Amino acid sequence: MLRLVSYSHTARAPALTRAVQGSRQTRRMYFGPCKTTEKTFDKILIANRGEIACRVIRTAKRMGIKTVAVYSDADANSLFVREADEAYRVGPAPTSQSYLNVDAIMDAIKQSGAQAVHPGYGFLSENASFVKQLDDAGVSFIGPKEYAMAAMGDKIQSKIIAKQAGVNTIPGYDGVVRDAEHAVEIAEEIGYPVMLKASAGGGGKGMRIAHTAQEVREGLKLASDEAQSSFGDSRILVEKFIEEPRHIEIQIIADNKGNVLWLPERECSIQRRNQKVIEEAPSTHLDADTRRRMGEQAVALARNVGYNSAGTVEFLVDKHRNFYFLEMNTRLQVEHPITEYITGFDLVEEMIRSAAGLPLTTVSQDDVRIDGWAIESRVYAEDPEKYLPSIGTLSKYQEPKSWRQANDVRCDSGITEGSEISMYYDPMICKLSTHGSTRDQAIATMEHALDRYLIKGVTHNIPLLRDVISSQDFAAGRITTGFLAEHYPGGFKGHRLTKDSAFQLAATSGALQFIRQARETNDTSKTSEKYVLLIPQLADDGTVAKLEANVSLELMGSNNHAVDLNGNNRFRVTVSGGSQTLDLGSRTEEISLQWTMDHPFVETSFGTTLQYLDPLALGFRVQFMGTKFDIDVLSPKQRDLMRYMKEKEKLDTSKLVLSPMPGTIVSVAVKQGDVVAEGAEVAVVEAMKMQNVLRAPRAGTIKTVHVKPGSTVSGEDILIELEDEE
Repeated sequence: MLRLVSYSHTARAPALTRAVQGSRQTRRMYFGPCKTTEKTFDKILIANRGEIACRVIRTAKRMGIKTVAVYSDADANSLFVREADEAYRVGPAPTSQSYLNVDAIMDAIKQSGAQAVHPGYGFLSENASFVKQLDDAGVSFIGPKEYAMAAMGDKIQSKIIAKQAGVNTIPGYDGVVRDAEHAVEIAEEIGYPVMLKASAGGGGKGMRIAHTAQEVREGLKLASDEAQSSFGDSRILVEKFIEEPRHIEIQIIADNKGNVLWLPERECSIQRRNQKVIEEAPSTHLDADTRRRMGEQAVALARNVGYNSAGTVEFLVDKHRNFYFLEMNTRLQVEHPITEYITGFDLVEEMIRSAAGLPLTTVSQDDVRIDGWAIESRVYAEDPEKYLPSIGTLSKYQEPKSWRQANDVRCDSGITEGSEISMYYDPMICKLSTHGSTRDQAIATMEHALDRYLIKGVTHNIPLLRDVISSQDFAAGRITTGFLAEHYPGGFKGHRLTKDSAFQLAATSGALQFIRQARETNDTSKTSEKYVLLIPQLADDGTVAKLEANVSLELMGSNNHAVDLNGNNRFRVTVSGGSQTLDLGSRTEEISLQWTMDHPFVETSFGTTLQYLDPLALGFRVQFMGTKFDIDVLSPKQRDLMRYMKEKEKLDTSKLVLSPMPGTIVSVAVKQGDVVAEGAEVAVVEAMKMQNVLRAPRAGTIKTVHVKPGSTVSGEDILIELEDEE
């Protein structure tokens, strides 16, 4: 049964009112004032959740349109529900019973009197049968027409149409794969490697790369299951995998009056598991001629199917700037903010105008310009090493604000402090975007924004984002879709300290301890101190050792020689020591820190922002260059005594198969008494629509199986045990 929640300012609880008002006060404009003065709709329903629902609500309010949210039980207290004018419950947490529950959503449309529906992205956004039901009910769909969506949303059919429109296409099989052996036959005819890809949907779901026949067989099952779970369509296509490719896409916008424009490209090559992580606009790789040809082919494709609304034509581009049609997404893309940044278009406004029968706000291609550079980082609640989702409550949450100029930082999120990250949905926390007049400025602003992004309560991928953004290859534009796999072949484990960054971290940490100590002892008159810091250091082989830094500090520049507990302090710092793999030598510098105690952000004279996160038994935890460091702070005497202490033995997990994340067991491939080889599949766990194969850690005999298909598990739960080795 649907439940209506109609919010007004007087009805909201005080805490919720503050949260909503706070979110509105911090909203910033990225595309100028609303351009629409004509009548569009009185009320629209957003058939989605989270940040994209908030995003659509924002533009609708600018246009004077009332908004209706739909929500699952897990989202009852979410920000998008509170920001909408009305909200209707459509089912329990699982997407199949809520956000994919077409009957419940149609009931919400009827009860609310919404005249149009914006689908956001994902869920029902590319479901042609849903569009037909809306058409039959006399409700406008804020997106393309049913026939265009059906044609272009099916990747097999869209490839055929693209060829007919004269668009460059990737070699592949123009049909549906019947079974695993048929897939192997196709792959061997095309030539390895091949891409197995869901015919419906997108977002990296239902995609696998295969280099052998066995990988085709295994990948087909996983891709098919993911496609069925995410899109309700298990069909898979096979095409040639272009090696060393760049993923570059063209945004199009079209109305129902024959106007179609292409907007400057987005570079989306930084990906994990075929899902985009960092995007930028424009691309460093394209010249003006290639950009124009890609744009013209995208427009030709859109015109060929009578397309209207916003859509994206995705291409793979090789190092010679040859480009090949990949697919068309018949919806608003996740990464649309960076296009809005560099063009000034509000893409949601253009979609609403198109659905209302109005022309685009600009109808001439010559009026489309590129203004500066924009970068987007997708902030996920996930382990950045294995890309496994993390669930929990955001105990502390603070988004970065504009830095060098107004609106140069943009946060598209649907959460506030205290929000829950659920196992049922995509683990994205926020789309963090920055803008600059040049690429270097956009990168510098992104580095600053990532350093000023405070998230506590869940594991997140800011360490990875910060490392990529700061890398020399990214700065030089040397990127492909294999960037993450090539730069972090064993998985990203954290920032690797260099001689320079180790000095910065040690000097800053020593100064922090000096200030902390003054407060704890209520003695601000001390002017010098010595510490021994033990700092985790990541080696090239992925192991973590302790870097030992001897830090001597002398307080400087204070008229009364007292530590300022709530302001700026200047020190002369000497750091020496190192580890077996990193010799710090001895270095002395004058540094300054701007830090208000009980505040997480520490501004340094090195030009970086460090986060002071938590006190620990022997020191404290900080976030530096995106990575968390647990730093032991000792006196020289404590360090001498510590050498005589035994290290704690590590738990032996070689005979256990642990759940890498919270989720649901999809299948179990073994039973008690089975003999397995090392690396053999033993189970599959699914979380947030992604399936992960769990494999035997070593050869042996299965002792106990603790789960069965359908079981719900938490991270680190013991799923399967092997017998002890003889």
